[in-house]
Amino acid sequence: MKILSVNAGSSSLKFTLIELPSREVIASGLFEKIGIDGSCYTIKYNGEKIVKEVELKDHSVAVSKLIEELLANKIVASLDEIEGIGHRILHGGSEFTKSLLLDDSVLERISKYNELGPLHNPANITGVKAFMKVLPNVPNVGVFDTTFHQTMSEEEYLYPVPMEWYTEYGIRKYGFHGTSHRFINKSISEYLNRNDLKVISCHIGNGGSICAINGGNVVDTTMGFTPLAGIMMGTRSGDIDPSIIPFVMKKTGKTAEEVVNDLNKKSGLLGISGISSDSRDVEEAALKGDKRAILAQNMYAQKIANYIAMYNNLLNGADVIVFTAGVGENSKNMRKMIIERIQSLGVKIDDDKNDFRGEFRLISTDDSKIPVYVIPTNEELMIALDTMELISK
Repeated sequence: MKILSVNAGSSSLKFTLIELPSREVIASGLFEKIGIDGSCYTIKYNGEKIVKEVELKDHSVAVSKLIEELLANKIVASLDEIEGIGHRILHGGSEFTKSLLLDDSVLERISKYNELGPLHNPANITGVKAFMKVLPNVPNVGVFDTTFHQTMSEEEYLYPVPMEWYTEYGIRKYGFHGTSHRFINKSISEYLNRNDLKVISCHIGNGGSICAINGGNVVDTTMGFTPLAGIMMGTRSGDIDPSIIPFVMKKTGKTAEEVVNDLNKKSGLLGISGISSDSRDVEEAALKGDKRAILAQNMYAQKIANYIAMYNNLLNGADVIVFTAGVGENSKNMRKMIIERIQSLGVKIDDDKNDFRGEFRLISTDDSKIPVYVIPTNEELMIALDTMELISK
C-alpha cells in the first residue's frame, strides 16, 4: 500500500511517498515559494533528484505537478497505486482527540481552530483541499500535532488564571510535536516489548519540547497554549515572566505583537549567543571559546535538564529517557551536557556509546538508573501508519 504523507505550509508543500507495511520511502520532495516569484520543487527517488523552477500559482498546481512527476518518472504506474493521503495538521483544539478521515464538514470544524494556529492551520487545510481537487477518489486523513496530548488531566492542561479564560476562550495547554512524541513512545515500547513504559521524550530541534508519557498517555508536555512555552529553543524564549512583555513595550514603544514576535523569532539560542539559531553554529563558536555561545549552550542544557528532572518526579520515576529530532539525534555534546545535569537522578552517559549521529541507540551506562536512548523521529511514517489504519477499516 502506497501512502502520501503531506505537510502543507502557507507557501510550501512537503511530501513523502511511503510503501506500507514495509515502511520503504519511495520518494520525497518539497515544493517551495508556492504563489510567490521564484517557485520551484525538488523530488528525490531511487537515488535520483529532480529540481525544477516552475510557476506554482497555488497548491492545486503544486499537487498537479507532483502527480505529473510521479507518473512521468514511473514512481507509480498509475494513480490507483496511491491508496491514501495523510496530512499533518497543527491544531485540533480540544475537539480532535485522534486522527480521522477528512471531508468538507470535518475541514469546516478544523477551521474553527485557525485562530489558535494562524500560520499553520489555514495552510494545512489548503493542502487537503488541493489533494481533494486533484485526486478526488483518494481518501484523506488528518493527523494533528495536538491530539496525543489530549490525555493530560485538568491539573496539567489548565493554567492558574481566571477559569472563564478557559471556558470562554479556550485558553489552556494544548502541546505540540505530538506526532513525534507518539512515534517515539511507539518505537521504544515496541523495542522493549512493553506497553506500560514511563517515558520522558525529548524532541530537541530548532523547536523543542519535552513530554512525560505513562503507558501511552501524555501526563504533561512543555509547550502550552502556543509553541512559545517550555524549554529554550533556536529562536523561541520558552518560559518567561509574562510581566516582561508590558515592561519591554513601555521601554521600546513596541506593540505586544512585536514583543511576542521577538520572543518567537529573536530569542533562544539566537538571542543569547548573538550568533545563530542553529545549535551547530553555537556549538562551534563555544568550542572556540566564545563566551556568549558557551552561556547559550549552558542555559539550553540546563533548562532541558530541569524539565527532565521535573517530569521524572511527575512520573514517580521514569523507565526511559529518549532524545530525538535534530539536536537530540545529532549532537553528542549537547546530549552529554544535559545528562551531566541530571546526575542526581542516577543517570550516567557512556561516552563511547554516545559517539554517533542519527541512529537508534542506547547511550547510557549499564549502571545508569534510567536508560537513555537516541531514536530518530519519523513523523511522516507516523502519519502514514495512521492513514493506513483508518482507510483499512
